[in-house]
Amino acid sequence: MEHKSPAYGVIAVPIEKIKPNTYNPNAVAPPEMKLLYDSIRTDGYTMPIVCYYDKEEDNYIIVDGFHRYRVMLEHQDIYDREGGMLPVSVIDKPLDQRMASTIRHNRARGSHDVDLMSNIVKELHEFGRSDAWISKHLGMDRDEILRLKQITGLSALFKDINFGQAWKPVEELDVDE
Repeated sequence: MEHKSPAYGVIAVPIEKIKPNTYNPNAVAPPEMKLLYDSIRTDGYTMPIVCYYDKEEDNYIIVDGFHRYRVMLEHQDIYDREGGMLPVSVIDKPLDQRMASTIRHNRARGSHDVDLMSNIVKELHEFGRSDAWISKHLGMDRDEILRLKQITGLSALFKDINFGQAWKPVEELDVDE
C-alpha cells in the first residue's frame, strides 16, 4: 500500500466542527500570538491545522495548530475573510500516537539561532528597514533589536541613533594633593 502524506488532502472545515485536544502542553505568549495573528492576517493560513476526525462525535480534534485555530476564534476579521473555514489535514491514529504527534510538532519548531537572527536584523537594516519596521514585522521589541544589533558589532547599525547625554566630560580639575 502506497503511503500518501496528509498534507496532500487538506480540506476546509467549519471552525465549529473543530475542537481542541485536552493534552497540549504548548503555550504561546501574547507577543507571539499577536505575531501569529499578523502573519495570518497578512499571508493567510499557510499551514493547515492537523486534526483527527472523530466519527462518533462528527468533529475534528486538533493534534497541531491550536493557536492558528485560536486566531480565527478570537479575530472576527479572520473568521469573516476565511468564511469560518480552517484548512485541515487529517491523520487517523489512536490517541497515544496523536499525543506523541502533538509533542513532535511542538518540539520540531525549534528555536531561533541568535547569530542568524542578528544577521537578519543587519540585512534588514542594510535594506533600509527601520527598527520600527523590524519590530512590527518580526514581532521583536526595541530592546531585542538593540541586543541583536550589538551582537553583530557593526557600528553602521547605530548610525541613525541619537544617543542621550547621560554624562558630559568634565575638564580636569586642579587638585592639590
